[in-house]
Amino acid sequence: MRVLVLEDDSVIGPAVTRFLQEAGYAVDLTTTLQAADERLYIDQYDALILDRSVPDGDAINLLRFHRERGCSSPALFLTALDAVGDRVDGLGAGADDYLVKPFAMEELVARVHALTRRRATTTGQRLKLADVVVETATMSATRSGVDLKLTIKEFAVLRYLMCNPDRIVSRSELIDHCWDAMAEPMSNVVDVKVAQLRKKLGQPPLLHTVRGAGYQLSETA
Repeated sequence: MRVLVLEDDSVIGPAVTRFLQEAGYAVDLTTTLQAADERLYIDQYDALILDRSVPDGDAINLLRFHRERGCSSPALFLTALDAVGDRVDGLGAGADDYLVKPFAMEELVARVHALTRRRATTTGQRLKLADVVVETATMSATRSGVDLKLTIKEFAVLRYLMCNPDRIVSRSELIDHCWDAMAEPMSNVVDVKVAQLRKKLGQPPLLHTVRGAGYQLSETA
């Protein structure tokens, strides 16, 4: 899943990015409203983490604008503004959650997990297809009770496919949700990860390539 972070602090921004990446998310870090605005026009995100006070303005205006144009990505404000009125304003602009600085990185990751679970087509922390079980909270996956020993990126791909069972998912969609802006759309990075994931899933095959269209996780070939 892909997350947009708007944070101008040179320590907090990279730290948030690192913790989210370690939790399996693809992260695009921006430091200004203008940069975040451009990313929201270009890409789709599974969650937004927005520092309210950045050098070129208040992110509350950015979120309100993109809500009006149809952006439905769950959003969490990071801010030192902890008055009740500030929280009410943020929630009124379309935020789903509010975390006051200073905060624990573990709590931030837990809140992002909660936001993305609500957005997922399958509810709860456990995703299941045939004999494959994915535990989103612990980032673990098993087949017939055997640990698949997935890398972070393999887990991200499997989690997204598990949230879209039986649907054909294109390569570009996987890049949009499982890789950050540094990924090269024309590279074979998706094919490589899918091949590795398919090998670890084993037999009978569940992860199918639909020629010219993408990939499908299904019990039916």
